[in-house]
Amino acid sequence: MTTPTRQAPASAAGHPSAERPARRFEPAVVGAILYREWRVFRRVWFSTAFGSIVEPIVYFVAFGFGFGALVAEVAGMSYFDFMATGTIAIGILFSSVFPGLINGYARRTEKHLYDGQLAAPVTVAELVTGEALWHALRVTVVAGVTVLVALAFGVRMGPGIVLVAPIAVVTGFGFAATGAAFAAKLRSWHGIDIVISGIIAPMFVVAGTFFPLDGLPGWAQAVGYANPLYHCVELLRGAAFGFEGLLAPLGNLAALAAFNLLAWLAAVRLVRRALID
Repeated sequence: MTTPTRQAPASAAGHPSAERPARRFEPAVVGAILYREWRVFRRVWFSTAFGSIVEPIVYFVAFGFGFGALVAEVAGMSYFDFMATGTIAIGILFSSVFPGLINGYARRTEKHLYDGQLAAPVTVAELVTGEALWHALRVTVVAGVTVLVALAFGVRMGPGIVLVAPIAVVTGFGFAATGAAFAAKLRSWHGIDIVISGIIAPMFVVAGTFFPLDGLPGWAQAVGYANPLYHCVELLRGAAFGFEGLLAPLGNLAALAAFNLLAWLAAVRLVRRALID
């Protein structure tokens, strides 16, 4: 008498990683994902560099010379200096959340790259961490180019500007994970418009990038202070022109750390649900 073969559940049968036992998080796997992303980046680096140069120039010309001619000073500094750090922060936001969002959706639904990666000994947590960390490291290039553009336009920054790179990594990781989390919930390309218009656009406007938050209504100020990009802007502004004490930047770092943890947990959970569950 032959014993019938037990079939795998429908949700797991189509995915090899769903049948593997759970194992510990392995940094070496994350390093392999970083290396793959680096190999891909070497082929498309020019488009990233081109956008990193042109975009801040547009902001400096439009806001720096445009608004700067009407507003001489904001928050104790020239408007040009004020918006320079906001421009760096916007570059960090766009260069991390958009790749996480657009690449995440395309790789899951059209290219099926994630299916191939998860067929190897790679967990969802390692996949999300590797891609988010790559985007975070890549935005240091964007931030650095924007700093050079700002210097070329006459913005004079202090030696603390060297802190731009670690600030970009910390902020970029959270935004890249956020993009991956939203990508996991998308069912079509049209959903990206909702994310951009409803979340990303308000995020980069209400963050102290081009105007201080204290001129907004109370509810809008509360939203701005809860915005992780605001804490990035404050850290960049302090690094470029000097911190006033340590309490405020430590609070900004704590807020970004909490945001990163929540964004990473959400991304891992939602990506796992989209790919496996």
